[in-house]
Amino acid sequence: MDIWRHRKNIAAGVCCVILAAALLIIYTDVYKEFPGYSNTLTIGVFSDSYWEVQNGYSYRILEDAVSAFEKQYPDIEITYTSGILKTDYSEWLAEQMLSGSAPDVFFVLSEDFNDFAEIGVLKDLTSLIKEDKEFHEENFYSSAYAYGRYNGAQYSLPYECAPKLMFLNKTILDREGLTIPDEEWTWDEFYEICEKATKDTDQNGVLDQFGSVGYTWEEAFESNGVRLFDQKGTRCYLTDDHVEEALVFMEKLENLHQGYQVTAKDFDMGHVLFHPMLFSEYRAYKPYPLSIKKYKGFEWDCIPMPSGPEGDNISTLDTLLVAMNANTKNVRPAWDFMKILTSDVQIQSEIFDYSEGVSVLKEVTGSDQTLQRLMESSGDNKSMNLQILSDAVEHAVVAPRFRNYDGAIAEVNKAVRWILDGNSNISMGQIIGSRTVNQYLERQKYEKDMDY
Repeated sequence: MDIWRHRKNIAAGVCCVILAAALLIIYTDVYKEFPGYSNTLTIGVFSDSYWEVQNGYSYRILEDAVSAFEKQYPDIEITYTSGILKTDYSEWLAEQMLSGSAPDVFFVLSEDFNDFAEIGVLKDLTSLIKEDKEFHEENFYSSAYAYGRYNGAQYSLPYECAPKLMFLNKTILDREGLTIPDEEWTWDEFYEICEKATKDTDQNGVLDQFGSVGYTWEEAFESNGVRLFDQKGTRCYLTDDHVEEALVFMEKLENLHQGYQVTAKDFDMGHVLFHPMLFSEYRAYKPYPLSIKKYKGFEWDCIPMPSGPEGDNISTLDTLLVAMNANTKNVRPAWDFMKILTSDVQIQSEIFDYSEGVSVLKEVTGSDQTLQRLMESSGDNKSMNLQILSDAVEHAVVAPRFRNYDGAIAEVNKAVRWILDGNSNISMGQIIGSRTVNQYLERQKYEKDMDY
């Protein structure tokens, strides 16, 4: 009886060991998929400002996000390589991907996103988003959120952004007896003001004051409802009527300068009325004394872009993204850290303290606290219209998402410059330019098919 009882105890003990081992294996596999798994989470980040201005707080927001994450998940250590400049970051990240040692989570420059999504190195976040009841995509500005979408799937989340706005020299406006246009101003008003501002102020026979600089065909196309490419990047619609309207307007606007090549330096010196710029540059140089160093002797402000007859007062948005390595084994921790960076109100609020961009959360950018921060940093006690900023982000244009988009845009730029600088009529130039760009797109499609 004792022997039988002893054998039963041994058998029970063995079963318990086997069961415990099985549970440990199962628990370990499941645990890897949820926050708290004891592992190292690696982050890919560059050391300087995304907006290419001096910034002494390059890691401050990241470090605060790491601290917030580690309070919740103390068993996970977060590491990152410091000292990588933005100019070297894309190459560094590509090398990490090729060697199989890419970070679990990494920042993605806007110009790299299409290619990374196309070649499959970014994890599709769609299922994570659908399953996470605490994640609310409606909290983001829709255009910033759409920036991370490729072929209908969400491959990244927006971290910070900056819309392009029209900056104006208020000193010239006052001197010429002109008024600041309202928020729904048009091409006609834009041209009329530029025409009045462009003149020879010292009467020496040479123009020395100008209406605009830096307003390109891209701004004209965007504000006139131009759909330049199809979504897959296989066709270019350069012969569209809306394109012709934009090119006619650009030709008319450039003719005001009588052959003089107006530059950004002319604006910096106070000789130009209008200059489209990213809001990040306004934030970087508005504060004294940088405003004096960069923009001498004039007051300036920003308004929305003018609208074409077939478009709206909209412009582009530049967005810094955060993505997950498609091969990461730490999906849940990586996802939770991405959420802290992009969805946490406190972390996103710090963008207005330690960066020059704009928060991608509507709640943050539209808040009274943000208004106070911007007024304090600019030294301007006059109320800044955050609605203009918020609307510019929400309604900004999101470019089509296809591989080699930048190359296609470069081809369009060459075609447009040839049209505007040439002697042939615009309609004929559109036909020739369209043929050239579409030949480029066909070559790209052929090379892509050959890769597969």
